[in-house]
Amino acid sequence: MSELFAAGLLLLCAAGLAGVARPGRITDAGRRLLVALPYLLGCAGSGCLTVVGGAALAGRRCVLDLGDLLGFRGTGLGGLGHTVLAVDRLSGLFMVIAFGAAAAVSLGFASWAAGTYGTTQRGLGAIYALALGAIAVIMTASDAFALLFGWEALTIAFYLFAGFERRRPGRSGGALVTLVFGKISGASLLAGLLLLASRSESMTLASFAHVPPGAARSAGYVLLVIAFAVKAGLVPFQVWLPRGYSAAPGPARAAMAGVGSTVGFYGLWRTLDLLGAPPGWLAGLVLAVAGLTAIGGIAHAAVANQLSRVIAYSSVENTGLIVVGFGVALTGAATHSPRLVAVGLLAATLQMITHTFAKSLLMLAGAGIESAMGTDELDGLRGAGRRVPWSGTGFAIGALTLAGLPPTAGFVSEWFLLESLMQQFRVPGLGFRLVLAVAGAAVALTAGFAGVTFVRMIGLVVLGPPLEGAKPGPDYGWVGRAGIVALSGCCLGIAVLTPLEIRVIGRGLAALVPAAVSAGALRSPWVVQPVYPGFSILSPSWLWIVMPALLCVVAGLTWLATGRRMFRVRRVPAWRSATAGVEGTASYTAFGFANPARRVLASVLLTRSELRHLEQPVDTGGEPGASAVPHLGYVSDVVELVEEYLYRPLVRPVMWLVRMVKRLQSGRLDAYLAYMLIALVAVIALVAAIG
Repeated sequence: MSELFAAGLLLLCAAGLAGVARPGRITDAGRRLLVALPYLLGCAGSGCLTVVGGAALAGRRCVLDLGDLLGFRGTGLGGLGHTVLAVDRLSGLFMVIAFGAAAAVSLGFASWAAGTYGTTQRGLGAIYALALGAIAVIMTASDAFALLFGWEALTIAFYLFAGFERRRPGRSGGALVTLVFGKISGASLLAGLLLLASRSESMTLASFAHVPPGAARSAGYVLLVIAFAVKAGLVPFQVWLPRGYSAAPGPARAAMAGVGSTVGFYGLWRTLDLLGAPPGWLAGLVLAVAGLTAIGGIAHAAVANQLSRVIAYSSVENTGLIVVGFGVALTGAATHSPRLVAVGLLAATLQMITHTFAKSLLMLAGAGIESAMGTDELDGLRGAGRRVPWSGTGFAIGALTLAGLPPTAGFVSEWFLLESLMQQFRVPGLGFRLVLAVAGAAVALTAGFAGVTFVRMIGLVVLGPPLEGAKPGPDYGWVGRAGIVALSGCCLGIAVLTPLEIRVIGRGLAALVPAAVSAGALRSPWVVQPVYPGFSILSPSWLWIVMPALLCVVAGLTWLATGRRMFRVRRVPAWRSATAGVEGTASYTAFGFANPARRVLASVLLTRSELRHLEQPVDTGGEPGASAVPHLGYVSDVVELVEEYLYRPLVRPVMWLVRMVKRLQSGRLDAYLAYMLIALVAVIALVAAIG
């Protein structure tokens, strides 16, 4: 397996080189192939890494010594010469999830890039290869140096994705925000790793398990959780997701939101594996913040009018749902309840798998629809799913999955998550019970508004009447269609095979939860339960038999009652508010669909509505007189609470500090030397005092 692991990394390196290659005088077909080549190599590399992860789940631990590979051993470079990438069962589970989705995303990326509407600029394929390589390093790092290296490489890749089309409005700002929060995450990770390494006297991650309980261990725990929460998009760090994802071009959003986000969750799972039970207050805080994240994310997704921002805010919501499950596991670890740890981690991992595949599918299909229609506004995408059927079908399946409707994988994962939160009566202590109850209410409310959000998207983009006069571009080619079919099959097929999925997850979580405990989630070979026997059961596999059977029964009874009249279609004008004939530009808009949610969630979104006196210009044909007609205009807007009340006030002192520092740019050389001498003396004095 080490050879296959190395082959996967080498294929990603080759993809990076192909992404920066400069084509000579070649045919148009050759140029298209060269543009698609980095993504095809990325697909092959992702396939290799998926197989390596599967082998690790089967019990074959894979180790790759980069010192031997690069020839650094014996050169005196210390830790760099002995950097080892190792795949155990936990990292193998995450590699199967991340690179299984990445293989399908790579196919869609290749088709998009080679299409007539795709990009031919050099560098995007190299950035994609860099992101996949960084993910592989993060998930297999066995020491702090390799983990930090991969983490910073992924931050750079996300920044380059967001800034790739920097000349378009809003792109440079999105890239800057992505970079700033990436560096915050990296700084927190660096501080946490160094703090734990100083106590364990080793840079290997496994040695952190031997750090004795105390303030240093708790502080390291908190710093690592913050680092991974920033990358995943937990409140109050979620503001970079809508800007960063929206700024990225096409399927690069799928690489960021679907594939890249898994590293944040991997870091949380690995932290629990290494450091064990957290402080009780940290478990409660994670649960509360995760519930707030889920509510805030779906609230903004329900009212956004841009496709990319709706999906990006949905990623914030999914982050909250996943971390709620992780918070249940933390609560179980803090109260020494292995079954609660098992049900929480199973729920969180099921939700993460759903998020990875469904969000990758939604971003990939959305990129195809947006490129074909030439706009990102929901009103401009009305009925676009009919014009580009492959992207439209994938978009509908991804939306139904994230809405949590049966018989998709999203229904199973949300059911399991709610069942895990209903175990609060088994937890000792009123504080834990209250936090679990509040988180359960937040998840239930989030699930309801998720249905509203994705019904709006499907109604407008897929089922709505096509815009008159719109001339869409081409849909994905056969390579991209294969990627959409693969991701759609995962969203639907995983639900059928949920018992098998739980067995695989149980293998991956063996270091965190004993296999016998996680096996309690299987009531029988095709029936699952939330670990605790006798509480509730569900058979997702039987849903795929019962639901089609009931549909056939209803269709048969309708046929017997109506005969051929069942297929007659009676066309009447559309009806709205007791007014017939509402169609065309007078039909419902994306704003109109979202207005009830905007009103209901006014306390969360701080909805601001007002009537304004406006003047509409009038063509007078050159005649003197009034050139404008006064009329009333309705304006409604929402507020991003964290940005408005946390980050905007922080901008002022930061900008003041920047202006002060800029004065030093044109100072005197002797003053600079004096500053350096003072700083050196201060550092020496501090070290001497500590010593």
